[in-house]
Amino acid sequence: MKRRTAREKAVQCLFQIDMAEVNLEDAISMVMEEEQGADNAYMKRLIEETLSHLPQIDQEISKYLRGWQLDRIANVDRAILRLAFFELMYEQEIPKKVVVNEAIELAKLFSDDQSYRFVNGVLSSYLQAMETPEA
Repeated sequence: MKRRTAREKAVQCLFQIDMAEVNLEDAISMVMEEEQGADNAYMKRLIEETLSHLPQIDQEISKYLRGWQLDRIANVDRAILRLAFFELMYEQEIPKKVVVNEAIELAKLFSDDQSYRFVNGVLSSYLQAMETPEA
């Protein structure tokens, strides 16, 4: 499975887990129906690691929402941001530009016309804060 496909499936799983409160294995089964037998190790690791760091990820996302609360944004946007923040915060070998571009593409694929701008703004604010040394 390509990394982009793994990210798409991971967002779908994170959405299912968040919305329907299904367990990880059921979420994976639902999104992998048409791809039985596909190598999903990378996707599964993305989901498991995102979920294991969820309190830290949600806390970090909340800092950059500007006038929004995490529980008030669209569920799919929340899933996309959670995955992207996991990669930005914990996956040092993935270039930050790649993470942002992938998140924007996921927002274009799964959400409405304005969501990719919102996702880009939140991620850009986070990256800008990380590059700015604290006084």
